Amino acid sequence: MLRRCPTGIPGFDELCEGGLVRDRSYLISGPSGTGKTIFAMQFLVNGAKEFNEPGIFIATEERPQNLRENFSVFGWDLEKLEDENMLAIIDATSAKIGLPTDEKYIDVRPFDIRSLIDNIITIQDEIGALRAALDSTTALGFSIADPSKFRVELLKISTTLEVLGLTTVMTAEVIESGMISRFGVENFVTEGTIVLYYTRSENVRVRSLEIYKMRGTNHSQKIHPYDITSGGIVVHSKEELF
Repeated sequence: MLRRCPTGIPGFDELCEGGLVRDRSYLISGPSGTGKTIFAMQFLVNGAKEFNEPGIFIATEERPQNLRENFSVFGWDLEKLEDENMLAIIDATSAKIGLPTDEKYIDVRPFDIRSLIDNIITIQDEIGALRAALDSTTALGFSIADPSKFRVELLKISTTLEVLGLTTVMTAEVIESGMISRFGVENFVTEGTIVLYYTRSENVRVRSLEIYKMRGTNHSQKIHPYDITSGGIVVHSKEELF
């Protein structure tokens, strides 16, 4: 029996036999406005609060302080979780855009996969992390530029995190309808892909998700609507989108 890592996101885990397969990496892809970062952080917050599993959040596009402020609207006290060693946020944004930072965990060098992995290993030793979230792979893709090299480097990250015993979600943006990822390689180096949609129907937009692939487990083959509520993402697993 494969061990499960429940996301704790209402309605999602029942779509994939109780949750993600533990110690594997998953891609969360979708256009702007779908809540990819919310999904990633909710996975870590639920892990810490509901399952006593510490997590690491790698922020490559947003400063940690902004994350703390933005997610407070959902009632998530990230700073409290950090103080309790249930959450660590790696600031991989500030140095990239030339801003000073007083964060505890930072990536101060020009982006390098090896340095990022070393940072993750150090933090895991400190807090005993079992979950991780990388937001986003798109930022890494632009820094590497060459798609073939990006695929290899992303494979290094996902495989290393799996070996370390981290169940990981990685976000990826898409800009065209029908695309699964920005560079066309991200979904090939992860064990599963969850696609978030934000489609227009007449004068309203509807959010929905699809488990595009998930190796080693049965999962829903349907597209299900979800909402971003005051408590985070809620998936309507009993409903389908046609």
